[in-house]
Amino acid sequence: MTKDQKNEVIELLKEKFSQYNNFYVTNTESLTVAQIGTLRRACFNKNVEMKVAKNTLIKKALEAIDAEKYSGVYESLNNVTALMFSENPKEPAVIISSFRKEGKKEKPELKAAFINGEIYSGDKNLDALTKIKTREELIGEVIGLLQAPIQRVVAALQNQENKAEAATEEAAAEPAEAAAPEAPAAPEAPAAE
Repeated sequence: MTKDQKNEVIELLKEKFSQYNNFYVTNTESLTVAQIGTLRRACFNKNVEMKVAKNTLIKKALEAIDAEKYSGVYESLNNVTALMFSENPKEPAVIISSFRKEGKKEKPELKAAFINGEIYSGDKNLDALTKIKTREELIGEVIGLLQAPIQRVVAALQNQENKAEAATEEAAAEPAEAAAPEAPAAPEAPAAE
């Protein structure tokens, strides 16, 4: 690879790191070409960009943007590295997890994940990353929590309305019963002495 080609790759990587708040660093070392193709398709279908690059070029791109911010990622730059870029912080983790289950493989292995400024190192974090709530999911939960009291008030009002209707129907039925003449009471017999 010539110096110009390396600089091109570094510029492309800098652009991707700047564009996305979330990226995963994975080890794809023992995967076959067919398996890599399947992984790329899975990424494409979920709007995750996958890039394979040399570790030194990845490190240079990260250092050019903000050496201190990404310093926790550097130790994961070894072996064969594939990067996964995504707007959705958990999508790459879900893809990796599904791919491993379907193929009964241990790869791709999560080396590190950079999620909104936080670094998660090691494959042990993969399960936790699949459970991260996305922004949309969090907004949905907040809306649900805000709607819950309103729904309870509406339900209580509807319940009161139903009780009022039942009471009105009951009250309408009572005068009809009250209008019927009552039989005169039988005179009391004098008490025996």
